[in-house]
Amino acid sequence: MCKTEAEIKNYKKLFFGFKRGEMMYINVIGAGLAGCECAYQIAKRGINVRLFEMKPTKKTAAHKSDLFCELICSNSLKALRIESAAGLLKEEMRRLDSLLMRCADKCAVPAGGALAVNRDDFSAMVTKEIRNNPLIEVIEKEVTEIPNDAITVIAAGPLASEVLSAEIQKICGGGLSFFDAAAPIVTAESIDMEKAFFASRYDKGGDDAYINCPMNKDEYEAFYEALVSAERTPLHGVCWA
Repeated sequence: MCKTEAEIKNYKKLFFGFKRGEMMYINVIGAGLAGCECAYQIAKRGINVRLFEMKPTKKTAAHKSDLFCELICSNSLKALRIESAAGLLKEEMRRLDSLLMRCADKCAVPAGGALAVNRDDFSAMVTKEIRNNPLIEVIEKEVTEIPNDAITVIAAGPLASEVLSAEIQKICGGGLSFFDAAAPIVTAESIDMEKAFFASRYDKGGDDAYINCPMNKDEYEAFYEALVSAERTPLHGVCWA
């Protein structure tokens, strides 16, 4: 327990970050889902944040937008029902004043029993909230060395640059694994709606939110072969972070 005023000040210095002039701050690397929520929650508690984001200066092959919280594959945030782990987590986040959940609920689109968002509106809304927060300083550059001037949260995700991935590997003593599947994006104009039809997913949600493309066995196998042989984004040479 801290007893003296000096001990309390030292505790705050170690826990809340080091001083830059008279300001206390915490570094957050990555302005994706985790990074933006982290920066918002830190700032909400009256602590200054330096949020590092390599876009738009540098992007991976998967990045298309200059905005924060870019959803590069599925626009679904999974199930809404609180009986599921994903639904319960989202409800807990709402009750804890989650920035992402507030934006997601405002940008929701029909998706049956799932919470799906308009990806462009969602990213734009989160970006605006972060950039307009007076306690969050956005630094647009690639992080090549993990800062040691303050507490640093690394929220770069699987699209961390190779240089940053190598730095993470030095700390962790090896590569980290990120298990996920990127959903292929199909453009609406490429679908023949004379053959496809709208329906709800698993008959849940009471709306026709999903486009269904019926295929026979030969068509499905041809689709599968085209999918697995399509151009792929190269993986990091060092590690996933």
